[in-house]
Amino acid sequence: MEKRSAIIIVLLFLYVTSFAQNFNINTLKKLNVERNKSLDNFFCGISNSITYTTLATPITYYTIGIIKKNKTLQKQAFTNIMALGINSAITIGLKRSINKPRPVITYPFLTPLENLSKHSMPSGHTSLAFANATNIAMVGKKWYYVAPAFTYASLVAYSRMHMGVHYPSDVFVGALVGTGSAFLAHIINKKLQGYKKYNTVVNKFVF
Repeated sequence: MEKRSAIIIVLLFLYVTSFAQNFNINTLKKLNVERNKSLDNFFCGISNSITYTTLATPITYYTIGIIKKNKTLQKQAFTNIMALGINSAITIGLKRSINKPRPVITYPFLTPLENLSKHSMPSGHTSLAFANATNIAMVGKKWYYVAPAFTYASLVAYSRMHMGVHYPSDVFVGALVGTGSAFLAHIINKKLQGYKKYNTVVNKFVF
């Protein structure tokens, strides 16, 4: 009985894995091979912009905080940086441990629109975008902050598939990592606020 159950579990796992991979490549084929090539420049631009927008967010918080003499907003810049640091550490760790090859290595009929590193899972661009969007949503809370932030993050995620450099599963996991990193950073920040040394260091940069 136990042997039969083990066989069923293995077969179920193989089926789910096969289904997931078929979904991955079939979706990616539609988004990359059958893509609207007139949108290539737009999505490449969206993808490449993530580094600048990610850096711009904490700088904007800090600058506006100084101008308005809003210490809370200035401190939020440090929480944002913490979220991005946590996100980068988790993303790099997962990429190296999972060591999943890029789609084009397995499926050479794809057309990647950028030079590739060897690691595919999770999508670093997507994780950064969603870490940033989640952080903005937790600070701004108003729909006119939340909607544009997540719309932009979703466009970044989509761009990685349009460009043929990530599977849908890579993008999905990247979004989870990014969102989770932002929540974790806010939790850690609240815990650290109970320590005098932490507040002393932060307050040196708050005006």
